[in-house]
Amino acid sequence: MKHTVLSALFATAIAAPALAEDAICYNCPPAWADWASMLEAIDEKLDIQMPHDNKNSGQTLSQLLAERASPVADVAYYGVTTGIKAGNEGVVEPYKPAGFDEIPEGLKDPEGKWFAIHYGTLGLFVNVDALGGAPVPQCWSDLTKPEYRGMVGYLDPSSAFVGYAGAVAVNLANGGDLGNFDPAIEYFNALAENNPIVPKQTSFARVVSGEIPILFDYDFNAYRGKYEEDGNFEFVLPCEGSVRVPYVMSLVADAPNPELGKRVLDFILSDEGQAIWTNAYLQPARPVELPADVAAKFLPASDYERAVAVDYAEMERAQAAFGERYLNEVK
Repeated sequence: MKHTVLSALFATAIAAPALAEDAICYNCPPAWADWASMLEAIDEKLDIQMPHDNKNSGQTLSQLLAERASPVADVAYYGVTTGIKAGNEGVVEPYKPAGFDEIPEGLKDPEGKWFAIHYGTLGLFVNVDALGGAPVPQCWSDLTKPEYRGMVGYLDPSSAFVGYAGAVAVNLANGGDLGNFDPAIEYFNALAENNPIVPKQTSFARVVSGEIPILFDYDFNAYRGKYEEDGNFEFVLPCEGSVRVPYVMSLVADAPNPELGKRVLDFILSDEGQAIWTNAYLQPARPVELPADVAAKFLPASDYERAVAVDYAEMERAQAAFGERYLNEVK
């Protein structure tokens, strides 16, 4: 279903207050990862209405910490490093949904404080028609060239998880590792000379409109633009390589509606729920085979060999220090 149609279904939910029987999810924005279809399915299949929420990962954790004494949310969704932080901070409660055992080791907390629900691969979401005749960039290094001045966007890596994932990707691509982010700092300073756009929130619509011609983003958003929006969009997996990153969910500790939260998490990890993510060009956390027509829309598997997994616990431990360095050193 076209997202423009789905957005109309949620238009009234923007201003409507949450009802007492609603489950609350922090960071479940309809414009990201096709949460629109997931929220609609949860409503239709479970009769649970979850108002959408446009926080990013960092904002979600900050809100959970601020509300520790009186939680508002029932479940939370975030990048894996933020999920690890939430588990360490004690603002989430262990829960193992049906299907938990099928999630690969390393992509879930053994106690169920967080667990992957899907994967994305970081690359470039490009609005080809907005490039003004410039070629589609093929490498991270291309983005510092003068012809892309003012065209490149990336989410703030000191706040948004996708921004930090992009920093990890360019750092590895330039010879760094999770213990040495000097190459990333050098890269972002070089990119700063090219007048980049640095929003804090998901920016799919700004790429579609052409306001941000090139965005550090996940493959699933780029494929959604390519196959579901009017325009000429491409996903580029940069020549130097990139990273695959899971997104995770948790049950909030002392949630106001824990049983509803558990039902939501069970559905998201079910065969039916995981299949919804594949329709949005996401790799599911459980071994659910991609439909052939969806698989055919991805870049070749040989391209995806350039994308690697990392030690996500180490990635989490490095995140705060990198965020501080970015704020202090990137001009």
